[in-house]
Amino acid sequence: MDTRQNQKSMKLLNFIEEKGNKLPHPITIFMLLTIAVMILSHIFYLMGTSVTYEGVNKETMETEVLTVKIVSLLVPEGIAYMFSNVVNNFTSFVALGPVLVAMLGVGVAEKTGYIGALMTNTVTKAPKKLVTPIVVLIGVLSNVAASVGYVVLVPLGAIIFLGFKRHPLAGLSAAFAGVAGGYSANLFLGTNDPILSGMTTEASRILDAGYTVNPTDNWFFMFASTFLIVLIGTLVTEKIVEPRLETFVPDKQNESVQTLSDKEKKGLLWANISVLLTVAVIALLTVPENGVLRGEGGSLIQSPFMNSIIFLMMVIFLVPGIVYGMIIKTIKNDKDVASLMSASLETMAGFIVLIFFAAQFIALFNYTNLGTLMAVKGSAFLQSIHVDGVPLLIAFILICAFINLFIAADSAKWAIMAPVFVPMFMQMGIAPEVTQVAYRIGDSSTNIISPLMPFFPLVVAFAQRYGKNNGIGTVVSLMLPHSIVILICWTIFFAIWYFIGIPVGPGTSLTY
Repeated sequence: MDTRQNQKSMKLLNFIEEKGNKLPHPITIFMLLTIAVMILSHIFYLMGTSVTYEGVNKETMETEVLTVKIVSLLVPEGIAYMFSNVVNNFTSFVALGPVLVAMLGVGVAEKTGYIGALMTNTVTKAPKKLVTPIVVLIGVLSNVAASVGYVVLVPLGAIIFLGFKRHPLAGLSAAFAGVAGGYSANLFLGTNDPILSGMTTEASRILDAGYTVNPTDNWFFMFASTFLIVLIGTLVTEKIVEPRLETFVPDKQNESVQTLSDKEKKGLLWANISVLLTVAVIALLTVPENGVLRGEGGSLIQSPFMNSIIFLMMVIFLVPGIVYGMIIKTIKNDKDVASLMSASLETMAGFIVLIFFAAQFIALFNYTNLGTLMAVKGSAFLQSIHVDGVPLLIAFILICAFINLFIAADSAKWAIMAPVFVPMFMQMGIAPEVTQVAYRIGDSSTNIISPLMPFFPLVVAFAQRYGKNNGIGTVVSLMLPHSIVILICWTIFFAIWYFIGIPVGPGTSLTY
C-alpha cells in the first residue's frame, strides 16, 4: 500500500514538473495580472461596487466607518495615474531599498569569497550525517542578511551535496527550504521584523491608538520555530526528495567543493575577528543607556539603532569582506572594493527588473481598492463561518499561504491585509502579535513553490546547472513536499503553542 501511495506521489510531482515548466516567465505573469486588475477594476467600477469597513480617516486620523469605491484604471483619471506613477511605484517599493543597501556589504563579502569560505568551512567540517540539517539551519539563519541565502547558500547547498556524492538538487532543495520555507524563523532578528512590526502597529492603532508592536515581539516563537524547520527540512530532503531523484552523473562543468588553502584559512580567521570587533563597536554605541544609537529616554525599540539596522547589517558584512579580500589578495585597493560593490548589484539585475513589474501590479492593485474589497469580504467570510481562536487563526494561515502564491512580497501583502485582519482579530480577543505570527507562517510556507517569488527564477537558474531541461516545474516538484509538510507541521506547532499559552515574544500576550 505504501509503495502504491509513493508511486502516486511521484506521478503527481512529475506531472507538476511537466506542466510547471510550461508556465510563462514571472515577469509575464505579473504583466498578465496587471492587465487582469485593469479589467476587473473597470467591471466593478461599472457595477458601482463599494465596500464599507471601520478604519482610520487619513485626513482626520480618527476611527470611523469608511466607504471605499472600486476605482477604475480604464477611465481618464486611472490612465493618468498609471502613466504618471510608474517611476514612483518602482522606487518606493518597500523591498527594493533595503535589499540593495544590504547587498552592498553582502556582495563584497560574497565576491571576495568570505561567505563561501565561511559556509564551506562550517558545512564541510560537519559529520556526513549532519550535512543536511546544517545546510537547512544555515539557510534559516541567512535570512538575517536579506537575500544572501538565495544568492549564496542555495547554489552552495547543491555543491556541498555533490561533494558528498549526493544529488545536487537535493542539496539545492534543502538550502531553499531553509532560506525561503523557513523565511520567518530565525535565532536572531531579521530585516523583516521591524518592517512587519511597524505595519502591525499602524493596523492595531485603528482600534487602540496607543498600541505598539515591537520588532522583538515574535522572537520567542520564531526562535523555537528554527529547530522545527531544520527538522522538517532534513526529514523531507532525506526521506522524500532525495529518493525520488535519479542517480546524478557529474560532468566537467559541474562544481565541486574546494578545501580552503592556508591563505584562505588565515583570511577567514581575521575576517571573523573583524566581525567580532565590528559588533563590539556597535554594542558600545547601543548597549549603554546613554548610547548614541539609543532613542529618546534610552529607548532601544524607537531608536537610531533600529532605524539603521539595514545599514549596520551592510557594515557587518562589508568589513569582514574587505579584510578577507585584502588577505587573500582579491582586494588590493579602494577601486577593487568599489568594483565588487558594483558587481554585487549586477547580480541583482534580474531581481530589480522583476521588482519593477511587481511594484506596478501591487501599486495598481492598491489604487483600485480591489485589495481592500478582497480583505473586507474575506474577513466577513471568516466571521460568517462562526469560528474564533485557533480555528480562526488556522483559517487565516491557509488564506495567507494561498495568497502568497500570487503576491510574494511579504511586506506588500501585509500592508494590504494587516489593516483588516489585525483590528478584526483584536475584536475577537487575539493580540496583534499573534496575528502577525499566523501571517508569517502562511507567508513562509508557500514561498518555495511560488513562481512569483522574486528569487524563484534565480533558483531555477541554479537548478539548470545540473540539467538543461530543469525548469520551474522541476523546482516546484522538488519543493512541494517541503511546502506541504512545513505548512502542516508549523501550523500544528503554532496551535499547540497557543493552547499552552506561551508568549510569542518578550512582554507580549496572546490575548487582547
